[in-house]
Amino acid sequence: MESMIVLGLELVGIIVFAVSGAATAAEKGLDIFGVVFIGVINALGGGVIRDILLGIFPPIMFTYKVYAIVSIVSSLFVFLFAYNDTDRFLGNLENIDNFVNIFDAIGLGIFSVTSIQRCINFGYVDNAFLCILMSMTTGIGGGIMRDLLCQKLPAVLRKRIYALAAIAGGAIYYYMFKLNINHSLAMFCGMISTFIIRLLATKYKWNMPRIKKQ
Repeated sequence: MESMIVLGLELVGIIVFAVSGAATAAEKGLDIFGVVFIGVINALGGGVIRDILLGIFPPIMFTYKVYAIVSIVSSLFVFLFAYNDTDRFLGNLENIDNFVNIFDAIGLGIFSVTSIQRCINFGYVDNAFLCILMSMTTGIGGGIMRDLLCQKLPAVLRKRIYALAAIAGGAIYYYMFKLNINHSLAMFCGMISTFIIRLLATKYKWNMPRIKKQ
């Protein structure tokens, strides 16, 4: 039952990350291959990094093909929408950016929890540092690759608390799990914490301290 819940959450996370990645690529004017490629990278790139660091070869996306299929179909949907109604798509870029941000927050919340569960399943339940680090890595890895491929400075490195939201949600889930608190409740608390922190950071423009140009 738990494995089915995790699978379902991961598929939802893949869909929303693929949609947000494909929307970013479409906004940049990439062709159909580029849009789909960026969508897949955004959805699965962080998971591939996680699997490599955990010593899982080949990474799960290559052995459980439903992940790749779902991300490709989701990205194609975005491309077809933008292609068939380009004027409407380009005329609503601000709304699309808000839409992408919400989807990013949803995906980040899901992966901050499911990645820790993946670590637990592979025998790392007592390594809190590894579990929480993998939570962050999975959540931000794909987005960093997406931004670099779209010739953008990764947002996670410059604005709107992002990595810290994944760390916070992952830590909440991990320690609730270790304390044997209801599993479903622990997953919900971890996901909703990450999601709320991300949205509040966007709304109130929370940023980490940085050196500003004079």
